[in-house]
This record gives sequence, structure tokens and C-alpha cells, in this order.
Amino acid sequence: MNGAILTVSIILVVLSVILTAFILLHKGKGGGLSDLFGGGMTTAMSGTSVAERNLNRITVIVGVVWLACIFTLLFLYKASA
Repeated sequence: MNGAILTVSIILVVLSVILTAFILLHKGKGGGLSDLFGGGMTTAMSGTSVAERNLNRITVIVGVVWLACIFTLLFLYKASA
């Protein structure tokens, strides 16, 4: 059981680094509080490229796998206790 916990923990750390990198690769879509007052209208109206859409899909997939690893660790820890 300890080997499975170690393996999933290593996968979780690797996925965390990859997910952070994918999130940082995204193009900025706003200017913070300036969007509240209408400053972000130009960025909201521009289209997204194919690369940006693919990056969005990959980020969501990695995020779902990351979440699955967290739940797997939860069940592994409960089973070992």
C-alpha cells in the first residue's frame, strides 16, 4: 500500500508542476480591477487562436487528472488506516 501512495504522490507532484506551467502559458485576459469599469472590452471581443483553445483543453484534462490523483490518495490513505 505504501508503494501505491508513493507512486500517486510522485505523479501528483509532477502534475502540479505541469499544471502550473500550463496556467502560466495562458494569455492574459484582463487587467484586474480595470475590467470592472469596462477596461477589458477589447480583450473580450477578440477571438482565440487554435493554439489557445488546445492549451485550454490540455489544461482542463491535466486539471481533471490532478484532481483524480488527489481523490486516489484520499482513498489510499483511508484504506491504509
